[in-house]
Amino acid sequence: MSSLVSILRSASALWPYYLGIFLSAALVAGLGMVSPFIVREATDTIVAAVSGQVATEAVVQTIIWLAIGLLVADLLHTLVQNLGGYIGDVMGARLRQILSTRYYAQLLSVPQKYFDNQVTGTIIARLDRSITSVTQFLQSSANTFVPMILQVVAILIVTTFYYWPLTLLLCLLFPVYLWLTAKTSTRWQAHEAEKNRQIDLANGRFSETVSQAKVVKSFVAEARELTDFGERYARTVQITRPQSSWWHRMDSARGAAMAIIFFGIYLVIFSRTLQGHFTIGDMVMLIQLVQMAKQPVFMMSFMVDAAQRAIAGSRDYFRVMAEEAEKTANPEIVAATEASQAPRIEHAHPQALRPLPQKPVIELDDVTFAYEKGHPVLREVSFSASEGEKIALVGESGGGKSTIVNLLLGLYPLSEGTLRLCGRDVSEVDAATLRASVGVVFQEPYLFSGTVRENIAYGRPQASEEEIVDVAKRANAHQFIMEFPAGYDTVIGERGLRLSGGQKQRVSVARAMLKDAPVLVLDEATSALDTKAERAVQAGLDELMKNRTTLIIAHRLSTIAGVDTIVTLQGGRVDEIGSPDQLAAAGGIYAELLALTASSSSADRARLKRFGFLADGEEPERG
Repeated sequence: MSSLVSILRSASALWPYYLGIFLSAALVAGLGMVSPFIVREATDTIVAAVSGQVATEAVVQTIIWLAIGLLVADLLHTLVQNLGGYIGDVMGARLRQILSTRYYAQLLSVPQKYFDNQVTGTIIARLDRSITSVTQFLQSSANTFVPMILQVVAILIVTTFYYWPLTLLLCLLFPVYLWLTAKTSTRWQAHEAEKNRQIDLANGRFSETVSQAKVVKSFVAEARELTDFGERYARTVQITRPQSSWWHRMDSARGAAMAIIFFGIYLVIFSRTLQGHFTIGDMVMLIQLVQMAKQPVFMMSFMVDAAQRAIAGSRDYFRVMAEEAEKTANPEIVAATEASQAPRIEHAHPQALRPLPQKPVIELDDVTFAYEKGHPVLREVSFSASEGEKIALVGESGGGKSTIVNLLLGLYPLSEGTLRLCGRDVSEVDAATLRASVGVVFQEPYLFSGTVRENIAYGRPQASEEEIVDVAKRANAHQFIMEFPAGYDTVIGERGLRLSGGQKQRVSVARAMLKDAPVLVLDEATSALDTKAERAVQAGLDELMKNRTTLIIAHRLSTIAGVDTIVTLQGGRVDEIGSPDQLAAAGGIYAELLALTASSSSADRARLKRFGFLADGEEPERG
């Protein structure tokens, strides 16, 4: 329950809603108490008339006014109850907005390492389950349970005035019920946590399968994926059996305890009336009040169930929110993880670093890095690139080439050594500035749903139409874009599914051009393309590389023949550094690759592919 209290406390901006809910709940409780008193007066009046104590004609007007009183009380009760319900609904929506925005901000601020151990679908499922369960519980509490609790307090005051032992019996309901509920809770929540884990795994895999349906179908894996998915949910059924059995056995015990206590309450009311301590009207009123108190007691079963789901779900939420933010994360994004209002962050284009005179633009000095402690991917790597220089990284797959790209983008902190960009130590540069200084064209373009224009301008949303068209022309993309009926307003679908591989990559080249970063990284930018598409993309890349310091991870030796420097990596260490001509004669990895490229034997081709290379003229394999 402390987690729910923490959420309410942290969402301090909602205090007007809390106040509105409390006031409306108090009015609902008060109006609900009016009817039993009116019924008491009506009952005693009618009994007096029927028994001949007063003339029937004398009480007709009184009965009419009492009936009108009941009508007015019921109408006001309905009106105020719905007003409170409206306030509760809006509060629930606002709370969901706040919690969802904080969760999103937290995910945007945590280090990249966090995502290395997560499944995208699980992250999404956790957001939906955690926040939905919390907001639904608080919303139902605000709309229903709070008015009932206030009404019970009023009932206890009235019963104390009439006969205090009756109040003690009513008070006994709550500790007995809560004690039995506490006996239920621990085991129930353990089962619920395991169910949530199975559902997260199933939904995470579901998300992956749907997003990569082509791969699943190409490997005829539909049946296996469906079976695995079904088994996860079958496991939740197995968990539900003992969980539900335990819950309902304990609920039966709660019901039996309540029935025994209510038996005592009714016995007291009936006997006191029979002895003349209560009038018939008093008896009717007290029975009504007891029935009104009975409803929230039994409703506690539902509320406790909802609260347990909310608590179990909110643990996942708070576990994510407890993750430490990236040290160089945008301070406004970090602040948004605790904001009570939707953040309004200025979407200004971050200012990129500019190279310092007489300083290397890229400089690695004894850099060592490990994704997992004790298993370094890079070991004492040192090399540099001057302004305007083109430098290529060559080495076997898994040798650390892409890791260097990750470090340049500040996605991971160095384990040892120093990495400088434009003459500045990357550990001392904020993430936004660092990433604004590096343009990347990946092997996979990573486009978003939306229009071609929005994707090109993703790094600079405020770019003008002229700037967008200019970079599209330079990236060799303008012509195919204009062939679409909607031109730059063409919606390309999720991950750019409406575009071919070459078209997507040319859009990503235009996007990198518009970013206009001083450092460019080409991470196997054409390795997934056929020869024709590669030529079109390469023309755009040649334009993009002008006047930039470029780091290239290539898949064909012909694409790096014109670079200034080649750095070969082996086992995470620098093996050779030199120009293509120098390394061709050095007898090292680069010379070996040249020989393998000239060979036609299958063994040499297999060796070549270990380095992520294709022979010139060879088409990439298609799934």
